[in-house]
Amino acid sequence: MKKNKILESIKDGLIVSCQARKGWPMQGSNIMVAFAKAAKQGGAVGIRANGKEDVSAISQVVDLPIIGINKAWDENMRVFITPTLSMAIEVIEAGANIVALDGTMRERPNGEKLEFIINEIHERYPDVLVMTDISTFEEGLYSYQCGADMISTTLAGYTPQTSHIKSFDYDLLKKLVDNIDKPIIAEGKIHTKEEALRILEMGSYCIVVGTAITRPEVITSWYVEELKKGKKHD
Repeated sequence: MKKNKILESIKDGLIVSCQARKGWPMQGSNIMVAFAKAAKQGGAVGIRANGKEDVSAISQVVDLPIIGINKAWDENMRVFITPTLSMAIEVIEAGANIVALDGTMRERPNGEKLEFIINEIHERYPDVLVMTDISTFEEGLYSYQCGADMISTTLAGYTPQTSHIKSFDYDLLKKLVDNIDKPIIAEGKIHTKEEALRILEMGSYCIVVGTAITRPEVITSWYVEELKKGKKHD
């Protein structure tokens, strides 16, 4: 699918993030495929998936654009989203139409630079869109200057400088939409359909939701914690 067709197909829609790493109850490509099929049945316009195995399995049975990522952790257990070119190529070759890269300015393995990775992907895979996952406006601007096709708020609240953010960062979204002439994707800490609608009305190109749809253990804990609050008032 050509880039413009992919962009048209996801505009104003919901992309569902189907991910589960080792140790999570839902871990397994077969489960991620089931989630992806259910998301499509519910009207999702795309899927976000982690790792070549899950991307490949989903791409074979779900005919929606796939945002492919390849998560890595360093010795301090900080998460990086597809930090190297080789990791990006893995998920592209597995079937990703969009590849999401770490858009922070943290040092990458092998000394690779974001601009180099984006340029290489554009040259080798001209029909693949490059999205960057960022946590601050400065990172969004940096990603834009490096040539990203799309910029996502994914990491707001998940980096040291944004760890104080506990809900969706509306201020970040507004600043990105107002100042960067690229599709701005909203992702991270979106828990309700009311939040999603507000975010879309603010100018987000589309919405990505993961935990609130595909993490039943977390959703269960939300209910349990709320019920505990009620008990305290008895």
